[in-house]
Amino acid sequence: MFSALCAGDDLPPSVRLRAEGMMEAALLLRLASAAELDRAMGQCYRQAYGAGIADEFGADWREFYPFPQIPAMGRRAPVFPSTSD
Repeated sequence: MFSALCAGDDLPPSVRLRAEGMMEAALLLRLASAAELDRAMGQCYRQAYGAGIADEFGADWREFYPFPQIPAMGRRAPVFPSTSD
């Protein structure tokens, strides 16, 4: 997911939502803790972007994206004015 977004590819929201659901299921089934899942997600993010999630969104990023939300956004499209005003 992060690799695709970093490359500028489109990513359907269903991919992120499914991953969030899987993370929540893993937590509820006690297969992993929220901290373990965040560490694994952080490794994937760093591999794709070359920086950590906290580097990009701040140390308190989980306050804005409560578990199991994933901070996965596409790049902003370049916007050019079509008129002179």
